[in-house]
Amino acid sequence: MKSLLYITTLLLSGSTSALLSIIDGGKSMPKLYDGWFNDQISKQASSSISKAISSGIRNMEVQFPPVPNVDEVKFGTPLNQKFGTQLVAKDLKAKGGYKPGSKVSRNLLAYSNIYWAKKLAGAAAGGFGKPVGVLTAEAVDFEEVRNLGGLSRTGKIFQDEARKGGRNGESIVCINPGGEETWARLVSAHGQPNCPFLILNNSYSTSYDLGNQKGFEEVYYLKRISKGWVYRAYPGPWEAYLEKPDGTVELLQSYNTKPKLREVSELVRDTSFKRYAVFNDRWMGGRL
Repeated sequence: MKSLLYITTLLLSGSTSALLSIIDGGKSMPKLYDGWFNDQISKQASSSISKAISSGIRNMEVQFPPVPNVDEVKFGTPLNQKFGTQLVAKDLKAKGGYKPGSKVSRNLLAYSNIYWAKKLAGAAAGGFGKPVGVLTAEAVDFEEVRNLGGLSRTGKIFQDEARKGGRNGESIVCINPGGEETWARLVSAHGQPNCPFLILNNSYSTSYDLGNQKGFEEVYYLKRISKGWVYRAYPGPWEAYLEKPDGTVELLQSYNTKPKLREVSELVRDTSFKRYAVFNDRWMGGRL
């Protein structure tokens, strides 16, 4: 009821931009680290996926850190623990929950990606009621997951059972499949004609650059670089952000076409050093 009253107030006040930010997450990169907890990332990514599908794009890449602190996931941080406990385990209704020794806590990245696939399923379907399958190369025990939401089936990539389980009109969310040289074969093995095929959170790039070189449109892209971030939400520009010592970010430059990783990294790193010297560090500043 409170949310409905708030939206009504925005409509009456003519605050269109504020209302749109509630619906699609806004145009700027998600807030650190609220965006992982308040649906901002899922709203932005879903909006971008829907716009891409409406434009006729079928092969897509969506890339963002599946947990707030990816680099520290093996050691654990309060933010990652909160994310695993309050969102991932709870939303997926994981049998073992999130506790020491549980499958979710031991493989938080893998189960977090299932959580995100579930959140993006509605947009990936490309239409109401259409099936969406999720395939992964990660260590996920699907018997642990009791709530798949809009995901109609699960499987492991390149396995016969996953190939045979495909359905007409089915969209696919493919999690962390590995080197992009295999992506076309994945589409051939698991995709359906003229249906969305979404690569989600591939953990490494064989091109050592931003995005991919295989023609999969980077419809939603959020990558941490030294001292900042690279962000893109289709059909918008690519953007370079500086992460400042207080944890806020500042847009430094926009690019109409995908820039080189080296170019963006140098811009952000040099700007950080000129302003803050060595005093812009996540660990030293407690920004974890």
